[in-house]
Amino acid sequence: MAGEMSLVLVRAVVTKVRMPQDPNAQFDQTVLDMIEHSPIGAVPVTPAYQDAVKRLYASHQAYPDADHKDGHVTARSLARLPLFHAANLAEVTAGQVAPEALESNNSIFDRYVRSLPEARRAKAESYRLTVAGKVAHHRAKQGVVTVHDPVHTLFLVPGTGPHPGLPGNYLYGSAFQVSADAASPWAVHLHDSDDGAAHYDAPDMAGALAKLQEALESAPFNMNELEALGFRLK
Repeated sequence: MAGEMSLVLVRAVVTKVRMPQDPNAQFDQTVLDMIEHSPIGAVPVTPAYQDAVKRLYASHQAYPDADHKDGHVTARSLARLPLFHAANLAEVTAGQVAPEALESNNSIFDRYVRSLPEARRAKAESYRLTVAGKVAHHRAKQGVVTVHDPVHTLFLVPGTGPHPGLPGNYLYGSAFQVSADAASPWAVHLHDSDDGAAHYDAPDMAGALAKLQEALESAPFNMNELEALGFRLK
């Protein structure tokens, strides 16, 4: 991964530089605790608290809360949330299962919706077509040769982007074959709830699935951190 640094290492360096002599560290920690103890992620609107929030955003320790207007959510609370991807992703990556047998996107999305509190499930469902897409059908060519749709697998991770994530503070993405050709390149895309996007181009399935795994291991994150992993922000 030449020229790239893992998000875990980047955050460790930032923390090491910031914490020892930072006069705001203790107060910022208090604000993090306050966010986590508030049911809507709220903090006072006084300048001192708002300045602390700005510092926490800049250091990727807090994000806008997708579920509460003007609320905040901490990275450490999002780190406790589950990740969603094809249940047999490891087997496909290891070559034990054919890529076409990956768990369906709708099945993955179903698990994401079920993980949410009941009050947020209806809103999450409104994103199903955008996130999970339509059911792919195989196409017959000249009535003889069956042309398979390119492989496409969904994943959802906690985080934020230029806009908040989906309900529950999730970003959604996919690793996919660019075309149905056997030698087709692959790509990995990530999105927030609006038009925020990050793209990674891979020469083949192995490269794409390795990058997908790296994104899973780095979550939660703000999409602007993904440049450290070689993504292009859109």
